[in-house]
Amino acid sequence: MNKFFLLLILALTSFTPKSAIDSNNSWIRINLLGYQPKSVKVAIWASKTNQVPDKFELIDQKGKVVYTSSNIKSFGDYGPFTATARLNFSDFKTPGKYFIRISEIKSPEIIIGDEVYRHTADFALRYMRQQRSGFNPYLQDSCHTHDGFVLYGARAGIKDSTHIDASGGWHDASDYLQYSTTSANATYHLLMAYRDFPQVFADIKKANGLDGKNGIADVLDEAKWGLDWLLKMHPKDNIMFNQLADDRDHISMRIPKEDSQYGKGFERPLYYIDGEPQQRGKFMNNTKGTSSTAAKFASAFALGSSIFVKSNETYAQNLGKKAKSALAYANIKKGVTQTVSVKSPYIYAEDNWVDDMELAYASIPLVDKKYLNKSSKEALNYAKLEPVTPWLTKDTANHYQYYPFVNIGHYELSKLNPTMRKQLTGYYKLGIERVWERAQKNAFYRGIPFIWCSNNLTVAFAQQCFWYKKLSDEDTFTELEQANFDWLFGCNPWGTSMVYGLPTWGDTPVDPHSAFSHLKQYPIDGGLVDGPVYTSIYKNLIGIQLTKPDDYAEFQSDLAVYHDDYGDYSTNEPTMDGTASLIYLLAAFDSRVKTLPKEFQAELGAITRGKKTEKKIALVFTGDEFADGGNSINKTLVDENVRASFFLTGRFYGKFKNIKLIQSLKANGNYLGAHSNAHLLYNDWTKRDSLLVSELQFKSDLIWNYGAMEKFGIRMDSAKYFLPPYEWYNQQIADWTSQMDLQLINFTSGTRSNADYTYPELGKSYRSSDEIYKSIIEYDKSKPDGLNGFIFLLHIGTDPRRTDKLYDRLPELIKYLKKEGYELVKINELLKTER
Repeated sequence: MNKFFLLLILALTSFTPKSAIDSNNSWIRINLLGYQPKSVKVAIWASKTNQVPDKFELIDQKGKVVYTSSNIKSFGDYGPFTATARLNFSDFKTPGKYFIRISEIKSPEIIIGDEVYRHTADFALRYMRQQRSGFNPYLQDSCHTHDGFVLYGARAGIKDSTHIDASGGWHDASDYLQYSTTSANATYHLLMAYRDFPQVFADIKKANGLDGKNGIADVLDEAKWGLDWLLKMHPKDNIMFNQLADDRDHISMRIPKEDSQYGKGFERPLYYIDGEPQQRGKFMNNTKGTSSTAAKFASAFALGSSIFVKSNETYAQNLGKKAKSALAYANIKKGVTQTVSVKSPYIYAEDNWVDDMELAYASIPLVDKKYLNKSSKEALNYAKLEPVTPWLTKDTANHYQYYPFVNIGHYELSKLNPTMRKQLTGYYKLGIERVWERAQKNAFYRGIPFIWCSNNLTVAFAQQCFWYKKLSDEDTFTELEQANFDWLFGCNPWGTSMVYGLPTWGDTPVDPHSAFSHLKQYPIDGGLVDGPVYTSIYKNLIGIQLTKPDDYAEFQSDLAVYHDDYGDYSTNEPTMDGTASLIYLLAAFDSRVKTLPKEFQAELGAITRGKKTEKKIALVFTGDEFADGGNSINKTLVDENVRASFFLTGRFYGKFKNIKLIQSLKANGNYLGAHSNAHLLYNDWTKRDSLLVSELQFKSDLIWNYGAMEKFGIRMDSAKYFLPPYEWYNQQIADWTSQMDLQLINFTSGTRSNADYTYPELGKSYRSSDEIYKSIIEYDKSKPDGLNGFIFLLHIGTDPRRTDKLYDRLPELIKYLKKEGYELVKINELLKTER
């Protein structure tokens, strides 16, 4: 054959013209919630034909083609599809609303914007609030107020049927059982979400869940609801309960207040943890010890204590004591505690416990720092026993066999003890790589086994990828992380979000296995449903019967099924603990893009002034080489009952002569932050965009700064504001700072307070203290907003050649500001926002 004709035939057979695309058997799957501009953005081509397009177009709302790409990676068959491919449009970053077009096939609306995940964590929090037992704010009624009576309490000297108050907490799923293990894990996730991303959460509800502010973020109100119930489940050092109620609760679907009577009147059974197997109908569970549940109690109590210590010291102290007693209970008999079932064969068959012990020991120093070294070593020993959460290496597992689904201990321990970080981060990487081995073989990057609660596993895996990236500063698995997040919101074979009502405009569950929605048509906003299961599992479950034609029939396959049908409890039942984990993940993704509040003044990504509408000022002191004014400044602040903020270099923190000063500043309630380790100059003085450091140099130096701070008990997650050395930076520095989950700040220009470091030998640059002081007064008198929101920058010490020290006039300056009605606050208080 002629070579020319051979090439022509090959070209014709490999090119698929638009007219040949079968629009009735091809679909484009997207994240219905949206994509952030700088994130990975991938849609999935899925077809029951063997056709794969050679390009795709992005169309704006006016019908204009704004982007064309051939960045298409074909993967072949998956599930119900013959051909699949990844359509990557990550390099398109313009915010707006679009759709992908391939021939006559259009995707659902694609939203690109910084705020696509804004308020989603609070939206999911609605489901947690709706799951409350005791007083239920959604129903504005109470339920399960008579709980409960003790079973298996002989070891503690408690007679069976003894009443102990166990009202409260959350219902586990669409029935009304309550498990300590899932409740403790859920509580920890809520506390952790607030600790890591406080700016994400709003305050629109009271502590009881009804409308109205109470000065506490709603996520903390919810976490406290969980903690209060856990305290009831561990009322004394020698008493701890593993579950309230059992599967006899499944006898009927009902609204919570319509309590079923299968126990002692309206009391439901409380199962005591004795470390021994317990009867479940004709079966016995496989309990071997006290560790798994008790250790979860310990970590939740410890984290709760560290968070509530500032707002409720008495409550925090009680939590701290309970954390220690719970850890002691975990050590009574090393091993796992499983749940009890009376009629059905299904239980939470948890089979691992060393991960719980790792987290518990990593958490205890939060309530007692003297245990830091010993607890770190204990935690690391447990980490070595289970470096990789077992399900990550498997294609299947029993229900809740490896729980929690992500090892939180590795993350917490790596922050507690930085010397262990590399080893623990390596453990995360091993697990991710095992999932990636499976995921890279299909277009959805799906490496999560389709077992019961597969969506919970998906959330957990995305968390692990997120933490790995944060700890390692590597983005190797960023696309895999995003793919798992996208899966939850529609980028899956069924094209549906797995979260009830999120997004409000997209395909989401409408007929979940829930009494609220099935009996009363109440929306269960924010509830994460179980998710798809292997078809083989589905076919062997007891009591499943679909109640209507399957909306997703054409997308079911021999691989996996998902049904938006009340009758399918295996794929469409929402869970409380899965939703709590999702709240953390949504908060994390929301926080990836830092949109500075409009009421703040900013320059090149750094906040330079607080609210002009509030008469608040932050006194900020920086320090590197000199500390001669430290004691004088400290005394003035104490005398005037004022708190300030100190941004000090690693060199400053590391000097022996500064130790007592730093300890005193911290003990007096001042804010202590970072100022780089070696006081680097980041960018050129005349060409601001010209960097003088690499990303690695910048981040390594800043990590060393925080490492020096950790010796004083100051951790990165509690000191997120960072003031650059020389007060000189550019947008790239601000972006790198943001990637480390920190916020860059700088002083407010207009006065000459920052010139207090100058000395006469500098010539024209020198500014006397009198000149500086007058500039402050003049600015205050001449501007409509005065000094409102000002970040005043001064130095904690200056060159000996400056004998005219401005800090000697600090008492005078503070008295003037107070007289003028200004409130002097710390930087975190000045920049506090409500979202």
